[in-house]
Amino acid sequence: MNLAGWRHTSGCMITTADPETVESVRIEWRNMLGPLCFAVPARYVRRNNRSRPDPVAAIVPPERTPPVSSRLNNGLRLAALYLLGIGAGWLFALLGVPLPWMIGPLVISAIAYISGVITVPVPVRTRPFGQMTIAAQVGLAFTPAALAALLSLAPLLVGAAVVTALLAGVVAVLTARMADMPLAQAFLATVPTSPVEAAIMAEKLDCDPTPIVLSQTMRIAAVVILVPLSLYAVDGWPDRSGQVSDGTFDPIGNGFLALLAICGALLFKTLRLSNPYFLGPLAFSAAASAAGLQPTAFPPLILSAAQIVLGTWLGSMFRRDLLLRGGRLLFTSAISALLLLGIVSAFAVGLAAVSGLDWEVLVLGLAPGGVTEMALTAKFLDVDLALVTAFQLTRIFIFMPNIPWIIAMIDRYEKGKRSGA
Repeated sequence: MNLAGWRHTSGCMITTADPETVESVRIEWRNMLGPLCFAVPARYVRRNNRSRPDPVAAIVPPERTPPVSSRLNNGLRLAALYLLGIGAGWLFALLGVPLPWMIGPLVISAIAYISGVITVPVPVRTRPFGQMTIAAQVGLAFTPAALAALLSLAPLLVGAAVVTALLAGVVAVLTARMADMPLAQAFLATVPTSPVEAAIMAEKLDCDPTPIVLSQTMRIAAVVILVPLSLYAVDGWPDRSGQVSDGTFDPIGNGFLALLAICGALLFKTLRLSNPYFLGPLAFSAAASAAGLQPTAFPPLILSAAQIVLGTWLGSMFRRDLLLRGGRLLFTSAISALLLLGIVSAFAVGLAAVSGLDWEVLVLGLAPGGVTEMALTAKFLDVDLALVTAFQLTRIFIFMPNIPWIIAMIDRYEKGKRSGA
C-alpha cells in the first residue's frame, strides 16, 4: 500500500520525501477523554499546496524508530519516570490525597518535563490501557435500576450540558479580551474538548495552536487535581487508602471483563466512533452488567496501574518548550481554566439545590474535565458513578459534533467584521 499523497478527510495531505516512511503512517482518532493522538512520522502537513509545521507536533512529537541504543536509553528514562510516579502515588496515598495514584504521577511527571529532566515523550499508545481499564470498571455501575433512573433524568442531562456550553462561551469571550486573541481561537482554548482535537481545528483556521493546547492541558490538569481536593476539603478528609477496594482477583471474572473491554474498543475503533478506548469498553461492560452477566471488577492493583498510566501521560503534556512559548498566555490560561471550573461548579451547586440531587454528583458530572478522570474520581469518592458518567457523556455527545461548525461560524463573523471595518 502506497500512502504517498494520501489525503485525510480533514482536507490535509500528509507528505514525506521517503516513500517507505509513508507506509508507516498511522493515525489514531481519539476525543475528549482520550485525546486525539496522531503518531505521524511525516514532519509537515500540506493543505492547499502550502507547507506548515504539523500543529500536533507541539503536543505529541512524531514517533520515529531510533537506533537500538537510543531506544534503550529512552526505555530506561521512561522506566525511571514510572518508578517516580509509583513513588509519588504511594506518598500521596500515605497522605490520604484523593486519587493518589493519578495525581501523584501527574504532578511528578509534570515537574520532570517542565524542568527538562526528562524529554522523551510518553508513548500515547499507553493511554488506552488506562482508559479501557477504567471504562470497563465504570460500566459495571450501569445496572437496570441505574439505567431506568438515568432515562428519567434525560431532560436534566441535556439541559445541564447546554448550559455548560453557554458558560464556556462566556469564559471564551473574557479569555479573548484578556489575551487579545481572536474569539474563535479563545473558544477553542476554552471549550471542554481534547487538546489535540482542538489543535487540529486551529490548524484549519490558520491560527496558532500553542495557546489552545496550553489552555486545554491546564484545564484538564486543574480539574483532575482541584475537584477531588475541593470535595475532600468540603466533606472532610477521610482516612482511606488510595486504592478502590471493591474488586477481587478472579482470573475468570477479571478475564471476562478484560475481554469485554478489548472487544468494545476494537469494535468502536473499527467503526471509527469517537473515543473508542473509553466508550467501547464502557458500552460492552454496561451491557453485560445490565444483562445480569456480572463480570468481576478488577482488583485494586490493576486500577492503580491504570491511574499511574493516565496520570503520567497527562503530566508529560506539560512540555518545557510549550510552556516557554506560552509567555503571558500562561497566566491567561490559568485564569481561564479556574474561571470556567468555578462558574460551572457554582452552577452545579445551584442546580443541586433546585433538583434535590447530591451536589457532589453534579459537580463531578458537570466538571469540564475528561470523562475517564471524572468517572474515576466518582468511583474513588463513592458517589453515584452511573449518573456522573451519564452527565459527562451527554456533554461529549452534544459538544463534539457541534464544535466545528460553531468555530467556523465565529471565524466567519470575525472575518466579516474585520472586512467591514
